[in-house]
Amino acid sequence: MNTTKKIKTALISVYHKDGIDEICAKLNELGIDIISTGGTKSFIEELDVPVKSVEELTSYPSILGGRVKTLHPKIFGGILSRRDEALDNEQIQQYAIPEIDLVIVDLYPFEQTVASGAGEQDIIEKIDIGGISLIRAAAKNFKDVIIIPSQNQYSALLEILDGGGETNIEQRKELAMKAFDISSHYDTAIFNFFNNGSEEKVFKYSRGPAKVLRYGENPHQKGIYYGLFGDIFDQLHGKEISYNNFLDIEAAVYLIDEFKETTFAILKHNNACGIASREKLIEAYKDALAGDPVSAFGGILITNREIDKATAAEINDLFCEVVIAPAYNNEALEILKSRKNRIILIRKDCELPKKQFRSLLNGVLEQDKDTSMENRLNMKPATKQLPADQEYIDLEFANKVVKHSKSNTIVLAKNKQLMASGVGQTSRVDALKQAIEKAKNFGFDLRGGVMASDAFFPFPDCVEIADHAGITSVVQPGGSIRDKESIEYCDRHNMSMVFTGIRHFKH
Repeated sequence: MNTTKKIKTALISVYHKDGIDEICAKLNELGIDIISTGGTKSFIEELDVPVKSVEELTSYPSILGGRVKTLHPKIFGGILSRRDEALDNEQIQQYAIPEIDLVIVDLYPFEQTVASGAGEQDIIEKIDIGGISLIRAAAKNFKDVIIIPSQNQYSALLEILDGGGETNIEQRKELAMKAFDISSHYDTAIFNFFNNGSEEKVFKYSRGPAKVLRYGENPHQKGIYYGLFGDIFDQLHGKEISYNNFLDIEAAVYLIDEFKETTFAILKHNNACGIASREKLIEAYKDALAGDPVSAFGGILITNREIDKATAAEINDLFCEVVIAPAYNNEALEILKSRKNRIILIRKDCELPKKQFRSLLNGVLEQDKDTSMENRLNMKPATKQLPADQEYIDLEFANKVVKHSKSNTIVLAKNKQLMASGVGQTSRVDALKQAIEKAKNFGFDLRGGVMASDAFFPFPDCVEIADHAGITSVVQPGGSIRDKESIEYCDRHNMSMVFTGIRHFKH
């Protein structure tokens, strides 16, 4: 059976008019009749392209302030009629319904209206009814009708028109699939708007487009990224971003966003192996690297300042997977590009999601992003000895790093530099011992340094071990039934300790 179809009549109903002029010119060139309504019809008329109004076809005007224009049997009958069904053919003849074999729709911008902070009534009016109905009808009848459900498919339509306006069943089915993708995403956005704040929680999430990755965490696993990476970054150089790169990039971004002053961080496996805040960027990089130059090999580098030539020259001596910055000067960029596979990203000014999701077992976990970050004003002294001014600065610094390290975790810092951390341990004591050993291996003097813990100390053993290593001040959430023992140890040994009241587990 011949499944090739030639376009004879097109219905166009679009919100954004960009790109429609070229399509209309092609349709007119091929002698394809055009039906349209409202602003779209006026736009086509200004192109001097013949167009018939929907109102002329239906004998009904656009009513209810434009809410009802295309919702009529003569429109939907023309789209949904099955060309190989005798009864369908009899009825469209009986009711003078024209067959419509191409539908072009661009929906009202619902998500953009919500994001703009518009009022509820403006948002409600951007819920497209006619457009979404046209998309679903045309996609359902893909055996006979071509659906172009958004501007993203205009290029595909132009290729079809350049080929004479004929399509095969595979092309129409592919476009129908994309149409249902768009309609389901649109309905998900509307549902989530209405469901926001509802006590009856339902998880619906839609994100695209899809990017097939080289593999997942390991070469034998498939990996796909769904999302608009280009909204957050511009990739200037390097190989394709891998699954593990994505994880590390996210961890790096969330960490650096805690810092306002000039800061450089180096991450490996989602944890900071080096981070420092300094007046000059090159010093911040050198001191971040000093935190663990071994782990830095193959790591992710991120800063919150433009990278200059001198800093780039230092970075270039290190093999690293990714470099992220808000900008690079021209000389710095040329230096960093000298490594063929090095991924170089520009971080854009883009708001990140406030919700986090994780799939597990046969379901999904959802939580609010951990946006709490404590400073000197809300750190409650628990000991007789108060932290000195520099210790408070370092306690804030260490607490930011510990928040973005895998639990159980301990962070040791001094002079706004990470000396070492112990991460992902099943025992907080083991995490501390790991951090102390690493710091000593890389030549750090722990005397006068501070310690941060992501959760409370169940026993006083950690403060005792830290004291013997030279640590003089501690920040932790507090809340253990044995806090008193840790406080008493600090008081006996002239250590200061502050409580934040906020736990920062990261699993």
